[in-house]
Amino acid sequence: MAKKGNRVQVILECTEHKDSGMAGTSRYITTKNKKNTPDRMELKKFNPILKKMTVHKEIK
Repeated sequence: MAKKGNRVQVILECTEHKDSGMAGTSRYITTKNKKNTPDRMELKKFNPILKKMTVHKEIK
């Protein structure tokens, strides 16, 4: 049987891309530990459409 833990999959979406009005979205899937980081994650990731590093926030 699979081990149950505190790690969950989260989706990160670009904040700058939404405001720019360009077509498409930049999203990444990662995991986080719910006990260590109960609030929403924010990471700097590469946005291939804007071709630069941008802030990606966790969406529900």
